[in-house]
Amino acid sequence: MAEVTTTIVSPNRRQIHIRRARLACESGNESGQSWMVDHDVVQIGALKSGDVVLTDPTVSRRHAEILRTPSGILLRDLGSTNGTFVGPVKIKEVFLVPETRFRCGRTELVFTPEDEVIDVTPSVLDHFEGLVGSSIAMREVFGILERIAPTDLTVLIAGETGTGKELASRAVHARSRRSRGPFVVFDCGAAPDNLIESELFGHNRGAFTGAVDARPGVFELADGGTIFLDEVGELPLELQPKLLRVLEQREVRRIGASVTKSVDVRIVCATNRTLREEVDAGRFRDDLYYRLAVVELNLPPLRSRISDLPLLCEHLLGRADHNHGVIELSDQVQAIFQAYHWPGNVRELNNVLERAIPFSEGDRVTIDALPQALRAAGKTRRIQAKALGTLSAQVAAATDRGGQFAERPFKDAKDQIIEAFEREYLLDLLERHQGNVSKAARAADMDRKSITRLMKKHGIGRPS
Repeated sequence: MAEVTTTIVSPNRRQIHIRRARLACESGNESGQSWMVDHDVVQIGALKSGDVVLTDPTVSRRHAEILRTPSGILLRDLGSTNGTFVGPVKIKEVFLVPETRFRCGRTELVFTPEDEVIDVTPSVLDHFEGLVGSSIAMREVFGILERIAPTDLTVLIAGETGTGKELASRAVHARSRRSRGPFVVFDCGAAPDNLIESELFGHNRGAFTGAVDARPGVFELADGGTIFLDEVGELPLELQPKLLRVLEQREVRRIGASVTKSVDVRIVCATNRTLREEVDAGRFRDDLYYRLAVVELNLPPLRSRISDLPLLCEHLLGRADHNHGVIELSDQVQAIFQAYHWPGNVRELNNVLERAIPFSEGDRVTIDALPQALRAAGKTRRIQAKALGTLSAQVAAATDRGGQFAERPFKDAKDQIIEAFEREYLLDLLERHQGNVSKAARAADMDRKSITRLMKKHGIGRPS
């Protein structure tokens, strides 16, 4: 069993608590053998694809399972022929405590928790597979990925659109023991609702209108590797129990089929929603969330790691296929990038750079190569800086004149400063929009009448 929780221990220290367990065989054909288990669901039985394989002839193919639940670690009999016992008591299901002895058929097993607490320290590297960043936030992400990638733990990656959730999932796969197996992507938000079940689990020929051939689903295609379920929060509520069954039983049944097929896959999923809120709102199953969020990794937005911009730009420019030698940004572009909000995160940054390369001359991205929206945003910030600069200069000048500014009543001094700011801001705003009051009002997020009133107040007429 593996449960991972991240807690803030102190402002400078984070920990990951990994709950694992060991099953040891005390008597039976596998006596002396033990298994470290770190799956959400551990299958015990004679079936060779199980986690704990017992050759005892009194053990059923699917004899019992151990699963992690919000209330504790549960041992459950799966309708075995010869039963599962704790002491002399035959059980259907029971919660396990440390050193619990139980018997499957004639084989006796001992359950022992082997928890591990890991200090999360920022990685010394400024990259992890396709992810790039030297900020503390990103190096902490790398530190967590270094720990969890080699395991089989289910991972839920949360973050805004464009933060690199698929790159993180590919990094988990690349650093795992499954790296030579398939990596299959399925976007839960892109497939039509009536085809999602077929895409996930496959279908037999004739299972529904249009099913002219049998087709495997993405779980079968990912067998032996990793499946990445993107935007898992978009999965329709009626299909969530079927996904939960695959996670717990690790087997799929195609639409129209009467038999199931075992699959060995690691699940990595992503969402830009807050799934806990989706659970509270009744749009996402609590038990499915619990299965998916064994490790929950949050990718920071670009605006919270602006210090990564130079490294990211170098990386993105270097990998662009059509780059003819552009390697850096002009000072103006750097200033605009540093101040921009980046609602589309790294994906938006990459798109901006890809678009700018053909319009750049020499080895630099210049302001003329940027999209109009970014150029306008840069000009707005320059206007605001100029207005604030004028304001500061007037305060300094008034103060230098024998302290006259500070000697005035507070309200008068404040009104003087506000009027100076209003006039400077308004002049630059109207200049930028060629005197168009409606456009100026929209850009300043003000009412058109307010702009007109300020123009009249400060004696500013429309340009001819």
